[in-house]
Amino acid sequence: MTVPNMLSMLRLAFVPVFLYLLLHERYLVAIVVLALSSLTDYLDGYFARKFNQVTRLGQLLDPAADRLYIFSTLIGLSITGIVPVWLALVIIARDVVLAVAYPILATHGYGPLPVHYLGKTGTFALLYAFPLLLMAYIWEPAAFVLEPLAWAFALWGVGLYWWGAYVYLRQVRDVVKNRPSKTH
Repeated sequence: MTVPNMLSMLRLAFVPVFLYLLLHERYLVAIVVLALSSLTDYLDGYFARKFNQVTRLGQLLDPAADRLYIFSTLIGLSITGIVPVWLALVIIARDVVLAVAYPILATHGYGPLPVHYLGKTGTFALLYAFPLLLMAYIWEPAAFVLEPLAWAFALWGVGLYWWGAYVYLRQVRDVVKNRPSKTH
């Protein structure tokens, strides 16, 4: 148990808390939980690199926590009507498409490939977009600034997210295609 892994686990534990707050229209507290989760996301990576505590568990926990926050935020914001359902479907569809890659890699003896910077950047943009969309909904006088900024992050995030998926699927294809054959 390293400090970065404990921070990732704490972040995972706050996913249902965040979703509960969002669905029960406790928006301000939900934003605080999301902000604290973002802080732990930054800190786990910082500590892992600074103290050389990068672990395979951490490499799996961190993107899992990101996905769960994205999914829970999309579900909550869609249910409350703050974002259109199409946005949730487009983002979730990307992860469903990528889910196909994991069994393919496993049948060829590989685990998940490293996360590409496009996917990380898309995730970053989406994790900025959602709180901004929520803040635009809560603080109507500031919505004229917050909402366009939020949608810019959301649309860039979706584009980068899908571009990263395309690159990842090409990497999967190349790894499987170039796998050395076993000779008997």
